[in-house]
Amino acid sequence: MSKITSELFVITKAKELSSYILVITDKSPKKFRFTLTSRLQNLSLNVLEYLIRANDVYIGKNANVHQIRLRSEWQQRAITDLKLLSYMSMIAMEQKCILSKQYEQIAKLSTETLALTIRWKQGNKRDL
Repeated sequence: MSKITSELFVITKAKELSSYILVITDKSPKKFRFTLTSRLQNLSLNVLEYLIRANDVYIGKNANVHQIRLRSEWQQRAITDLKLLSYMSMIAMEQKCILSKQYEQIAKLSTETLALTIRWKQGNKRDL
């Protein structure tokens, strides 16, 4: 019998955010390719990486302090990079690197991902 695993919803949202950013920045002006577009892409991929790493740290009934701290650190890194991503996307819009409707979509997706990550981090504290 095959085991079906479901992905953590916050990771699904982070994938959606990264995918969207990779698509829209592909069409950004060349003069921004090595500045704003690469920053947006790297930040979005970092968020996805940090959330996957946080999810990979198992915290069960017998979790030790190191495991708890490690997961919390990965979650905090994702939170920080989501905040940076929001700010960088605003700068990208102001510089005409991305369109205002693209900025709005990034803001929506990053806010959703940020809220889910914060709730996940707070839930870990309540469970302990």
